[in-house]
Amino acid sequence: MITCRVSAWPAFNGFILLGILCVFLLLPLPAPADEGVLSKEQKLMLTHAAAFAGVTAWGIANWDYFDRSPHRESEGWFSQDTDEGGADKLGHFYLSHLLTRIMAHTYETWGYPKKDGALYGALSSFGIMTWMELGDSFSDYGFSHEDFIMNALGSLAGYFLHTNPALADIIDFRFEYRPRFDELDIFTDYEHSKFLMAVKLDGFDGIKNKYLKYMEFHLGYHVGNLSSHEIERNVYAAIGLNLSKIFKNLSMDRMSTFTRYVQIPYTYAGTDLK
Repeated sequence: MITCRVSAWPAFNGFILLGILCVFLLLPLPAPADEGVLSKEQKLMLTHAAAFAGVTAWGIANWDYFDRSPHRESEGWFSQDTDEGGADKLGHFYLSHLLTRIMAHTYETWGYPKKDGALYGALSSFGIMTWMELGDSFSDYGFSHEDFIMNALGSLAGYFLHTNPALADIIDFRFEYRPRFDELDIFTDYEHSKFLMAVKLDGFDGIKNKYLKYMEFHLGYHVGNLSSHEIERNVYAAIGLNLSKIFKNLSMDRMSTFTRYVQIPYTYAGTDLK
């Protein structure tokens, strides 16, 4: 049975999964030779125009943009009386971070220096996500300052990790989705999603043991019982395998990059922190 649950932002997990697909398809590819007639500045402008037009069209068709006058709604942060227990806020952070990394890499392939590509990537991500929030202000959802703040923080995180490779070798921000196939709802299923930060021992020069370099520590968040009045909000810690390093050693560069942004289920052992 396929269910559809109303959330603060419908199809939000769908956007995350689309971004993950872009990571898998785009980030590992080498920069192509620039044989086109468009300059990198023109490509940048056209990309923004297409993104803003796409968000607007999708919002009008699916999110009731411009159905009412603009207004603001406070959604809360991580309190128990919020619709998603705060998981959607981490979703905003993660997606903004992911878009920054994708756009920064894309701009570099067009000829922008690394730092400029990262800056424009962060600005693009923040601009697209802010445009969505502004569109929400014209719908029943309303402009959320909480979402706006998390979008900004996610874009900043993407910028700093992209411009500091040594830091990126230590820290990953990841998304995990473990669906229930008897009740498939990939678009708003926060109850089977996790957001986490992974700290990889391989990134520390002081660690010499070759086996320890395949280990990493996780700090994450997940929610449960969203359909009830007793939402479960769980912070958890775990120890896991650095799959990115394993795939890199196997010369599987796409999977190595993919697992820097996506947590594969059942590859770690953890516990909720009470």
